[in-house]
Amino acid sequence: MTKIRKIAVFIEETRIEAGREISPPTRKAVAVAVIENPFAGRYVEDLTELMDTGAELGALLGERCVQALGIRPEQAESYGKSAMVGENGELEHAAAILHPKLGAPLRKAVEKGAALVPSSKKMGSPGQVLDVPLGHKDAAYVRSHFDGIEVRLNDAPRANEIMVAVAVTDSGRPLPRVGGLTHDAAEGKDGLR
Repeated sequence: MTKIRKIAVFIEETRIEAGREISPPTRKAVAVAVIENPFAGRYVEDLTELMDTGAELGALLGERCVQALGIRPEQAESYGKSAMVGENGELEHAAAILHPKLGAPLRKAVEKGAALVPSSKKMGSPGQVLDVPLGHKDAAYVRSHFDGIEVRLNDAPRANEIMVAVAVTDSGRPLPRVGGLTHDAAEGKDGLR
């Protein structure tokens, strides 16, 4: 079981953009877990423990986002993931959490998820901003859903911690108009279109 020091959930709701009312508002949720880094300060070849943590957090944080938005899993439209290691960690610790096992439980939390989950990783200190990239969950070519959300916790990550974030939306950007495949036209068969 992962040692979680803190969980935080935030919702961003855009009601007006460029002086225009957005109805319904576009909404993004981001759930963050601050966990102990079991490998902080030392090189370890086998990162399986962090990979397993990724699976646990993919489910937990994905479900928290869906609940925060008050939607059914199939109503989620885009997602993303990100991790920031404290100064005694390695970028590879963030990669171990994000890549091998986090995706499958996150896809289950949002029902389907044929597209790759956009991700980012960085090293940081308490209060530093963590950017979470977003993309359509079923079709990577839906440009209206190329987006992001940032999150910051004033006390995380500490030197021996990892801050892990998952974001889910119920819509794309407000007032999208750069063309391309639309959410309604996306088939989601190959993760691209």
